[in-house]
Amino acid sequence: MTILSARLLAATLCCASVTAHAEEAKAPAYPVSANGDGAVTNGYSISRWAEDWRVMASKARRDDPLDRLKFLPLTGDDSVYLTLSGELRLRMNQTTNPNLREGEAQRQDISRVVAGADLHVGPHVRFYGELARGGLGGENLGKPSSNFRNGLAAQQYFAQVSEEVGGLELGLRYGRQEFVDGPNLLTSQRDNNTMHYTLNGVRAWVRGKAVRADVFDLRPTAYGEDGLRDDKSDPERRFSGVTLGFAVPPTFLGGSKLFVDPFLWRRQNGVGAWGGRVGPATRYYGGVHVYGDAGPVNLDWTVNHQWGEFMEQRIDAWQVLLAQSLRLGAGKAAPRIGVSADYASGGGGYGDGKLRDAYSPFGNNVYFSYQLYLTPTNLRSLAPTFSFAPLQSVKVSAEYRFAWRDSVTDAVYRANGQAFAGTQNGRARKIAELARLQAVWTISPRVTFTGRYEHLQAGPALTSAGYRSSDFLAGWLSLRF
Repeated sequence: MTILSARLLAATLCCASVTAHAEEAKAPAYPVSANGDGAVTNGYSISRWAEDWRVMASKARRDDPLDRLKFLPLTGDDSVYLTLSGELRLRMNQTTNPNLREGEAQRQDISRVVAGADLHVGPHVRFYGELARGGLGGENLGKPSSNFRNGLAAQQYFAQVSEEVGGLELGLRYGRQEFVDGPNLLTSQRDNNTMHYTLNGVRAWVRGKAVRADVFDLRPTAYGEDGLRDDKSDPERRFSGVTLGFAVPPTFLGGSKLFVDPFLWRRQNGVGAWGGRVGPATRYYGGVHVYGDAGPVNLDWTVNHQWGEFMEQRIDAWQVLLAQSLRLGAGKAAPRIGVSADYASGGGGYGDGKLRDAYSPFGNNVYFSYQLYLTPTNLRSLAPTFSFAPLQSVKVSAEYRFAWRDSVTDAVYRANGQAFAGTQNGRARKIAELARLQAVWTISPRVTFTGRYEHLQAGPALTSAGYRSSDFLAGWLSLRF
């Protein structure tokens, strides 16, 4: 934990304590939807440890034998109990002109199997562990990464303690864990991969009724491919910092549920790479995330400035990531229209002046391209969006995205942070247009089917370097318990 993070946490603790002691009643917990553990829908979360199944202690709440696995008491008073979880996902991807090079189509047959156990020892102590296996077959696969093909991995394992002091929840988690406390475009489990993105280290938090603080010091997991012994904590990379949270009073704007999260982070990388050069990089992130609902409007806004050094270059970059939508009706399932407008500065990746290329620590790149051919680096992007529910159990979303380079003297970058080779030599600004469609059928709370289609029409920034247009079709069935 950094000294700066510790001081900021102490200051927030002090301020939050004053607020807590001023209240006559016990302060309720910070809203789950914004506490940095991940969203929970119909009881389920991408991060399975974020789920709370204590309701299954009641026989009346159980619908089938699998519900019994969510609450297995180990003592007579139910103070010690075990929650078992699992997932089976079967998926197929079909991509024409893979890597945007003219050639034979790629087919990926992907399987994911995950099993987890969550042991609660009283109200203050828990231990969580999770094993995962990723299978990959198909045609024209190239060299698969260990995030897609992995014989067996200890995906997560951690110990956690928590306590309530003066109406505040204090907690600490140590071990291998998923981390999503930040904008989804900056920090994500990357559920699109077979193996989730996990990190190793410590995370601590304090949560009150309307304020919270989270500090962390973590290193990414470097997955092997064969078994439990080849998954390591990456010694070359480190991610640490502090995230604060404030719940806006619901009377604001005549009724709202909004949150404001300032953050200050540091990312260290001993093998950073820009413009064919590899060397040490330290990048700081200072910004704010504003998100939630204000009447029929949903918004998710992030602004951050990035600074630091890459080898001999000084970093000076910006990201402005704005998504908003309007509900066209009274019900939650009413159609929505919206627009996303995203800016990520570029320049200097192939020069010797300031490095103005913005970079996300480990964000959700599927937001920009289902094929992972765009990332918020040297990017200007605009996309009108539309979503609706033709059936109660089916949700459809569509968008048409336009993408340009911010700097025409720098490359076009893809999701893994690598440049499309040769694009730095052209001077066209337009990268691509993307038509995208997704449908999610919730067959039951445990079973979902997702289908995706994307057509990427390559623009002159790509075609001038020999890249081509591509079509992508994917479908997968997920079973969770």
